[in-house]
Order: sequence, then structure tokens, then C-alpha cells
Amino acid sequence: QVQLVESGGGLVQPGGSLRLSCVASGSIQSINTMDWFRQAPGKERELVAEILSGGMPNYADSVKGRFTASRDNAEHTVSLQMNGLKPEDTAVYYCHARIRPRYYTNYLNYWGKGTLVTVSS
Repeated sequence: QVQLVESGGGLVQPGGSLRLSCVASGSIQSINTMDWFRQAPGKERELVAEILSGGMPNYADSVKGRFTASRDNAEHTVSLQMNGLKPEDTAVYYCHARIRPRYYTNYLNYWGKGTLVTVSS
């Protein structure tokens, strides 16, 4: 089965940095989009960054200039380098990918379980 697993969350002080990673594994034929979402308590889930296969990253306005997403297609991974973290960045961060499993003709949505990022002094 196909799985996404995030890692790298934790507690960091304002202005600090954190790097999140996500690995897709299983019977994978190809991956289209890999991206990061986040959801803070009482807030709607929002797209933080996305990378289409072979494309450039796109970012939410709130994180532009501070976050950098990167992708390794061969390793089926996506990362999110977060710098200049602010308290409002506190959220559960989820990895998402559109993946075509082997022997499938279409892409399916997969989600990781999430990793908590807390920005607090």
C-alpha cells in the first residue's frame, strides 16, 4: 500500500527554523503533486506549499520568503524548510500527494498523519 509519512515537527522559538520531511512509499507508479498543508486549531486547513512534478514551488502568501519547499522525485520525498517562524505558524502540518499506484490508471489522493509544529517562546 502507498503511504506518506511526515517527520520533523516540534517546538521552536519565534524566529527559529525547522525542517519537515515527507516520504512516500509503497507500490508507486508515479507522483504528480506533492505539497504541504497546515491546520491550526479553529482554523481551516490551508495550502502552504506545493510542487508539481517538474515544476516550481508555489507558496501561500503568508509564508513566502520564509519557507522553502523542495522535492526529490527519485526518492519520492518532499521537504519544507521553515525559517523565521512565527507563532501564527503553529499548526499541524500535513503532507499530501497525488499518486498513481502501480497497475492503476488514475491518481489518488494520499495524506500523511501530520506533524505538529509549535512556535512559542
